[in-house]
Amino acid sequence: MEDVLEVYHRPHSAQFPVVCMDEKPYQLLSDARIPISMSEKNSVCKQDNEYVRHGTCSIFIWTEPLGSWRRAHALPRRTRIDWAEQVKELLTHDYPDAEKVVLVMDNLNTHSTASLYQAFPPAEARSYAKRLEIHYTPKHGSWLNIAEIELSVLSSQCLSRRIDDITALNSELSAWQGDRNGSGGTVNWQFTAEDARVRLHGLYPII
Repeated sequence: MEDVLEVYHRPHSAQFPVVCMDEKPYQLLSDARIPISMSEKNSVCKQDNEYVRHGTCSIFIWTEPLGSWRRAHALPRRTRIDWAEQVKELLTHDYPDAEKVVLVMDNLNTHSTASLYQAFPPAEARSYAKRLEIHYTPKHGSWLNIAEIELSVLSSQCLSRRIDDITALNSELSAWQGDRNGSGGTVNWQFTAEDARVRLHGLYPII
């Protein structure tokens, strides 16, 4: 826990940006019946509670809190290959000039440099692995991942309605991230290691 909190205490650096990532499963749904839109007679839109399910997908989100930046993208699955391809995008497109990306994420089995070697030739995989400094949130401590906060904002601002197609979903995600990046939206993280020692003292061993 303190390892992640100390990472968040680092100053902003273009050469060593701190980036958090997380994933969110999402159901693709459509309306079973056409909703009744707002009108002079109907003050609110009326939507039937029945829906048609069109499968699931996974939303990947990457965010640099001190840079007021985030990228969200939906994929049909969340395999090791999918994660590795997203890392390649992060390193070659989002941060091509950074010496190392300091990456905070949960300890999911797909979130490892081994996934890079499954997706790319050894030399290419090694080049990406060398540019990552990985810090995992502890078990049952995913709340330490700032990307979870961004996912909460995304859910309330963009995903509060039914979307039935992954292409349409990615269009919505692109619009959302563009608006939020353009407005300078960020997360004001205040919790420190000193706070943890006081408020979560029960998690520390008694010496």
